[in-house]
Amino acid sequence: MHAIWFGSRADADRAAHRVRAMHRRVRGRLKTPAGPYDAGTPYRADDPELLLWVLYTLVDSALLLYRTYVGPVSRDEEAAYWDDYKVVARLFGLRKRDLPATLEDLHAYGDQMIYGDRLLVTDWARERARKIVLEPPVPWVARPLRETVNFITITLLPGPIRRQYGFSAVPPALLRRALVAAGGDYVKRGVIPFLPDRLRVLPHARTPAR
Repeated sequence: MHAIWFGSRADADRAAHRVRAMHRRVRGRLKTPAGPYDAGTPYRADDPELLLWVLYTLVDSALLLYRTYVGPVSRDEEAAYWDDYKVVARLFGLRKRDLPATLEDLHAYGDQMIYGDRLLVTDWARERARKIVLEPPVPWVARPLRETVNFITITLLPGPIRRQYGFSAVPPALLRRALVAAGGDYVKRGVIPFLPDRLRVLPHARTPAR
């Protein structure tokens, strides 16, 4: 993604080609039932429906975290961001007809997925999420920051997803917003300004545009 956003068109094409090649190798059938999906249900990583869901989570998460850790995003900026991501989608094999046409269509798609019956968090996903996302190995001095980020991450999850993962109940909405705002402010004011550029700015972003 960094090569696509910040690199040349050749860089973007090479990165997308590698990912699409990996996607073509990932396919199979479910060995056991999973919610509404019977054992034997086929899957493949380059399925347009699965690609669209991954794309949506990237867009939605990026905007949500930007608002939390950086600042507000206008409706026009959000729409422009989605238009940019349509270019990314085409690089990964999605066609125009596979994509929500407008920002409103994108939000409608997200609500349909999150509050519908198609998403299922399995035991495998539950275990991997805790090990990879919530329990990464960090030095002891960074553990307070990790716990702050974990709290914000869990709190920002949509209710149906949070419940499927089995995370503890979160505070009421008003208190939740205040705690998330405080956590985000702590990261913005107490952590990020003191990080060296090599940690704060992505290497691709430090390279002059080509």
